[in-house]
Amino acid sequence: MKIRALFLVCCLSSQSVVSTPGRYDAIFNFGDSLSDTGNFVRTRALAFPVIRTLPYGETFFHHATGRCSDGRLVVDFIAEALGLPYLPPYLAVAKGPPVRTGVNFAVAGASAIDSSFFNAQGIVLWTNDSMSVQLGWFKNLKSSLCTTKHECDEYFKKSLFLVGEVGENDYNFPSSFGWTIKQLRHLVPQVVGAITRAVDNLIEEGAVDLMVSGQLPIGCFSLYLVLFQSANKSAYDPRTGCLKAYNAFAKYHNNYLKQELQVLREKYPHARIMYADYYGASISIYRTPKRYGFYGGTLSACCGGGGPYNLNKSAICGQPGSTVCKDPSAFANWDGVHFSESAYHHIAKGLIYGGFTYPPLLA
Repeated sequence: MKIRALFLVCCLSSQSVVSTPGRYDAIFNFGDSLSDTGNFVRTRALAFPVIRTLPYGETFFHHATGRCSDGRLVVDFIAEALGLPYLPPYLAVAKGPPVRTGVNFAVAGASAIDSSFFNAQGIVLWTNDSMSVQLGWFKNLKSSLCTTKHECDEYFKKSLFLVGEVGENDYNFPSSFGWTIKQLRHLVPQVVGAITRAVDNLIEEGAVDLMVSGQLPIGCFSLYLVLFQSANKSAYDPRTGCLKAYNAFAKYHNNYLKQELQVLREKYPHARIMYADYYGASISIYRTPKRYGFYGGTLSACCGGGGPYNLNKSAICGQPGSTVCKDPSAFANWDGVHFSESAYHHIAKGLIYGGFTYPPLLA
């Protein structure tokens, strides 16, 4: 089980990202490895040390940054589109001068539910820095950004709050410890409750524009395809090769989340609560990969140690024995759990311009 858990991180058109300066003055991001820009590597966590070194970061930054990819993430492309700098990790700036263009609180391996819940179930996470911890960091930082309520309200009116992607680890880790999909479904109200409480808290702190992310099609991740492989062909979607049951579960979570976000919209009519459909923005990549230039495939990892889907527990990406594909942009899958920069770019374009955010981000 420890070896299995080692894998679990945090875990459209050809239009390029066009900068839209002036829409927002700052971004504040919360989540897990899908958007962590360097917090995890600044903690004392011992898990997943490979993201501290190349080949992570090789494509764009040309050195490891703590991002779980070969380059930029969705949060980076959103910052570019809004004409803002890449978000520094909170743990790199917490003791320095205030960063008024935004800060990233996401931590690889983070859960939505507090880690104490999982510890009580005998499930060991990589980090204790759950959503409630990240909210605490934001509240600590807030006093350096604004002092009076009026000042904070005016500042946060021009700030975008990104909540997620988060919640995937709340399912990933229990799955690796043998939980069934039926058991995971019973966990959904608690996971979604933790996410919506975070949104509620941020609005109470002054947030007005919030973009809340749904789950990705986890049944397409090579990690899941290896751990839950089946001899039953009907378990797989013939269009994508993904595990149908796990993608259906992701949709179940997303539908539950959308219902709860509507409750928050009614509670806070002054706030603009957007739902980011990560599932919709990414599933077309698996259905028509060549349309997006993914000639290397979508299910097999670019970086790995061989075996099914190029995912090998004895040589995960970055470890001795693993190799990296020559052209990461030809692969949607980076390391078995995370996307390549190229895939993140397409997902980001779908969220920003492609109609996969409701209401639209740039309306």
